[in-house]
Amino acid sequence: MLDDIRTKLFITHGDVVRLNFIKSDGGYHFRRHFRQGLRSHVIEVLRGPDIDAEKFGIDCDGIRRYPRARPLRILRLFRTRLADLQDALDEIRRVKLVERYLAPDFLARSNEFIVEYVTAGGRGILLCGLQEYVSGEILNPWGMLSGDRLIETLYDHLFPPQEQPSHRSRWAETVRAEGARFIGRIKQMIIETGHVPDLAGMGNLVIVPSGGIKLVDINNIAQVAFTTEIDLDDKGYPVCDKSIEALAHLEAKLLGNTIDPTEKVYRFFLNPERMGRVSEKERLFYRDFKFRNGLESAR
Repeated sequence: MLDDIRTKLFITHGDVVRLNFIKSDGGYHFRRHFRQGLRSHVIEVLRGPDIDAEKFGIDCDGIRRYPRARPLRILRLFRTRLADLQDALDEIRRVKLVERYLAPDFLARSNEFIVEYVTAGGRGILLCGLQEYVSGEILNPWGMLSGDRLIETLYDHLFPPQEQPSHRSRWAETVRAEGARFIGRIKQMIIETGHVPDLAGMGNLVIVPSGGIKLVDINNIAQVAFTTEIDLDDKGYPVCDKSIEALAHLEAKLLGNTIDPTEKVYRFFLNPERMGRVSEKERLFYRDFKFRNGLESAR
């Protein structure tokens, strides 16, 4: 019996190699990435020899070292059941829209593909992506730190302590400049296309060693609708409103900007009354999420 991976909370190497469209003898190891999404399984694609070195170690001048295997790519398997081919193409169209505004500087690029997926319940289609692996530090819009403290903390996690102070200051300038470009591109996308990617999820944004910002989660792209209704995604999360709130936090924390209350997007979505309603939707989402996960874990 072939279990449907779309219904599982987590999947393993064994689950991946049993998929009908994966070669089990390809010499690769598949490991769940720590940054799991609600809409996709996120899987590291690793070389077999690198896994062996991680498990059994390598000798370096008489010292046994166990280097962690570095992913070659990230495999994303879309959890949502797609009704037909057009549904899959619509998802890909939204990804391509984000690519047009953010790639290559601000996006972990991905090759999307559609496969025939065989389970015990029959045949269907599955949307997948093979994405570049991005190494760096998570940029959390909701964190407590801001300004120089935020940038210095990110720097300390990315670089050894012996780096020269001049390198730190140049890097901080690069982060602010790249942050301004990233925020500008997102605003341009909102104005010109009426869409915004998910900026709110923990781990969706990464600061890379060069000082740039990369969006690594591209599976939840919301339409920006200037209506009184709070739009929810297919999981019940107010992703549009929370992404725009996250954008405002990034602008304040990275650039030190005071949010302009006359700017159309902020004026509408950061209205205190609306934000109160969004918070209630978010609370209900997390309550239901814990309930659903409890049911899944008990199975």
